[in-house]
Amino acid sequence: MAATAGAYEKLKLHITPEKFYVEACDDGANDVLAIDRVSTEVTLTVKKDVPPSAVTRPIYGILGTIRLVAGNYLIVITKKKKVGECFSHAVWKATDFDILSYKKTMLHLTDIQLQDNKAFLAMLSHVLNVDGFYFSTTYDLTHTLQRLANTSPEFQEMSLLERADPRFVWNGHLLREFAAQPEIHRFALPVMHGFIAMHSCSINGKYFDWLLISRRSCFRAGVRYYVRGIDSEGHAANFVETEQIVHYNGSKASFVQTRGSIPFFWSQRPNLKYKPKPQISKVVNHMDGFQRHFDSQIISYGKQMIVNLVNQKGSEKPLEQTFAKMVNSLGNGMVRYIAFDFHKECSRMRWDRLQLLMDQLAEQQDEFSYFLVDSDGKVVTQQEGIFRSNCMDCLDRTNVIQSLLARRSLQAQLQRLGVLHVGQRIEEQAQFEKIYKNAWADNANACAKQYAGTGALKTDYTRTGKRTQWGLIMDGWNSLIRYYKNNFSDGFRQDAIDLFLGNYSVDEVESVSPLHIQKDWKFLALPIIMVVAFSMCIICLLMAGDTWTETLAYVLFWGTASFGTLAIIFYNGRDFVDAPKLVQKEKMD
Repeated sequence: MAATAGAYEKLKLHITPEKFYVEACDDGANDVLAIDRVSTEVTLTVKKDVPPSAVTRPIYGILGTIRLVAGNYLIVITKKKKVGECFSHAVWKATDFDILSYKKTMLHLTDIQLQDNKAFLAMLSHVLNVDGFYFSTTYDLTHTLQRLANTSPEFQEMSLLERADPRFVWNGHLLREFAAQPEIHRFALPVMHGFIAMHSCSINGKYFDWLLISRRSCFRAGVRYYVRGIDSEGHAANFVETEQIVHYNGSKASFVQTRGSIPFFWSQRPNLKYKPKPQISKVVNHMDGFQRHFDSQIISYGKQMIVNLVNQKGSEKPLEQTFAKMVNSLGNGMVRYIAFDFHKECSRMRWDRLQLLMDQLAEQQDEFSYFLVDSDGKVVTQQEGIFRSNCMDCLDRTNVIQSLLARRSLQAQLQRLGVLHVGQRIEEQAQFEKIYKNAWADNANACAKQYAGTGALKTDYTRTGKRTQWGLIMDGWNSLIRYYKNNFSDGFRQDAIDLFLGNYSVDEVESVSPLHIQKDWKFLALPIIMVVAFSMCIICLLMAGDTWTETLAYVLFWGTASFGTLAIIFYNGRDFVDAPKLVQKEKMD
């Protein structure tokens, strides 16, 4: 299902002081994109217009343009790595980027503007350095097989940019100027963010391609603790569509699942505590956003089976109760709900108990079926509904359940296609099972790095089918790093995503930059007092006084001072964390 006119694959960038020229080097192409570095105008020209004095380098795609304090910037892909072939279309991962300034000098900026510009550039670089940007110049990666099969002839004629699903085009904002000019669409490359694995596999001597594609939504995107729940449009935080595809002898089968934050208005702002208490908003009408969310899900995917994996006690309990109550109030036969307390059921390493949940979902899964198209292109079955899984972060627990549901679907697909014999189980195919488990664990890691800042937890189970002691140690380490990042670097990460996706636009004439927010005095004073007091406490212990009572008095005094200060810091936890500065909208409250 390629677009008739894909995007150009072979590009050369020619740079002169006045213009950027992007030359299409595909066979038979004569197009050159000229970007005026002064007027910022984008026009189409031909090869003979490129001055011979231009500095030339190969590039692999244009990510788009963005305005910062110093003016406009062009972002290009400078390195790519082949992931594999999707129905003989090459799929690439973008591995390196360049951010090029239209302006030739920075002399027009004040010191503060220079500082801000540098900060914004660092934000863009941060987003681009997060692994997981994928593209194809001839295939539409943003749509599932089922969506591509149900399209009109007009859709087939569209450029990749026009036909892409806007939820999954991460450079949509950066390409907005290109979108307005259809004649330059072949230079515009929609890029998705998430994870793709492609493997050629063999079972019983039968060769088939197995693909796993996770598409991360760019609506309500962000980092773990700053973006929870939904927005007023009904977009859920950390929303990811995961599609598993099998291609055998010309037949294609696909099974799609989604994950997304619990879809009402709640927040869980960092406050230095290991696990901040989730707060359900008391001032908004949850039903509006909730209904919008599920209306759009039903249009996209059909029936909804919610699998809620949060704890049913402690701080997560109110979220589970509210979710169940709201599905009830919605009273929509297309939306069903099941809650499974993952941590309680699988406590003390009893991971075999996940089979209880699989058994509960089996009938529903058979009813939803999967998408299947035969070698003649005839649709045999459609997927009628979807499993929408969530835990708190929609990362670790969610991924484990998704990999089990996907395996059950794959078992049915491979039997139907004649790859597996009757009575054979995927679990018994050691070679394939290893590929399968590792790909799903890699998927978990990619989604976790993009949302929480570290690799996923519980991947030892996904990789090996067993929970190991080493896995527990690695989970502890990742949890520590998550704690640090969530409290001390996530504000910057959230700002970076908001800038990249266009939720925040840099304004030329902005007199006061949002990046310069004065910190309260206590922010600096209290940590210094605590360190001094703690140091004095240690010194008093090491350099004993004349009598033990004197030593004890000093130690108690300085010890109380350091713990008292620590208590004050924790009490005012929110003032000490790295909070986002650019977007103060409902995602913040």
